[in-house]
Amino acid sequence: MKRQPGPFMTIIFACAVAFGATMATAPRTLAQSKPLSIVALGDSLSAGYGLPAEAAFPAKLEKALKAKGHAVEIVNAGVSGDTASAGLDRLDWSIPDGTDGVIVELGANDMLRGLDPAVPRRAIEEIVERLKARDIPVMLAGMVATPNLGATYARSFDGLYPEIAEKHDLVLYPFFLDGVAGETNLNLPDGLHPTAQGVEVIVSRILPVVERFLATLTKR
Repeated sequence: MKRQPGPFMTIIFACAVAFGATMATAPRTLAQSKPLSIVALGDSLSAGYGLPAEAAFPAKLEKALKAKGHAVEIVNAGVSGDTASAGLDRLDWSIPDGTDGVIVELGANDMLRGLDPAVPRRAIEEIVERLKARDIPVMLAGMVATPNLGATYARSFDGLYPEIAEKHDLVLYPFFLDGVAGETNLNLPDGLHPTAQGVEVIVSRILPVVERFLATLTKR
C-alpha cells in the first residue's frame, strides 16, 4: 500500500511550489545577483557639469531606483559639450557589450549652437538604429528649444524627439529639464546647467518614466 504524505509534508510541498512560482515571475530586484546595466549617453546635463560625481544625474538616478528596489547600475557616459553627432561618433566605445539599455540625452548643444534640427535628428536616429541592431533598447530624453530661436526652429527641433520615439517605438521623456529650465535657484550661475538640487528635481520627475523603461527590459 502506497504511503500518503502527512499534513506537515503537504504544507512544505505547497510552500515550495508557491515560492518557485513567485521567483519565476518576480521582477529583477536588489536581492538578485546581476543588476541591469543602463548607460546614460548624453552631454553635460548627464555628465554633471560643475558638480561632484555623486551629484550627477546618473548617480542620483541610480540611487533613486535602488531606493525603490530596482537592481540597476547607471553608467555615466555624458561628455560636456557633445552634440548629437559627437555622441554618435563615440557610440561604439561608450556603449559596451552587455549593456541592457541606454538613456539617450543629446541635442541641447546642437540647439544652443543654432544647428539645423535635421542634423541632430539624423544623428539621434542613427544612434537609435545602431543600438537596436545590437539589440539594446533605448529610452529617449527630449529637449526643448529656447524661445529666442523662434517658433519655426522650435517646431522643427522640439518635434524631432517625439517623432523618433514614435517611429522606433521608444519610451520617451519629452523634456529632460522639465521643472528646472529657467528656475534661477535650480541652475548654476550660467543659467544652463542644473545645481545638485536641480538634478534632484530632474530625477524625481523622470523616475516614473525610467521605471516604465526598466519594466520593458525585464520582460525581454
